[in-house]
Amino acid sequence: MAGCAASPTGELPRIDVVQQTLAPGDRLKLDVFREKDMSGEYVINDEGNLGLPLVGTVKAAGKTLPDLRRELTDLLREGYVRDARITLDVIGYRPIYILGEVQKPGEYTFSEGMSVHALVAKAGGFTYRANQNVAHVRHANEAAERAYRLTSGAAIQPGDTVRIGPRFF
Repeated sequence: MAGCAASPTGELPRIDVVQQTLAPGDRLKLDVFREKDMSGEYVINDEGNLGLPLVGTVKAAGKTLPDLRRELTDLLREGYVRDARITLDVIGYRPIYILGEVQKPGEYTFSEGMSVHALVAKAGGFTYRANQNVAHVRHANEAAERAYRLTSGAAIQPGDTVRIGPRFF
């Protein structure tokens, strides 16, 4: 039976050290001071870009929110808005998924700073058969899942699929 269970390959990064980056499917709200035509909600498209009025296409995927905010402010100052002042916020990340030995497997809304344990709690907790020491995670940009030792601060990212396997006696 030992061959049936994947050995953990390490630990997921802790919540306090993960730097959230933007990716296709994330929804943003842009407010440009005194420019209603440019303000609105935008979705990062499949190519990782935002399509903004006047400015055109801006690469957003892979950037942090503060980095994108600075870049948009600089772009707007270069000829579109004299004193560009903007607010840019994430209003929705890609969903996360949990499978396996939890009470309510399924799709859930991602929250900034979410841990595997918080996701398990949203899914109603572990079943009595769950291996509470290992989580199998497939990140959105990876083809295969990997087994990780489960710690209390193990961070997950938007688009991740987490599988909690059964324990073997």
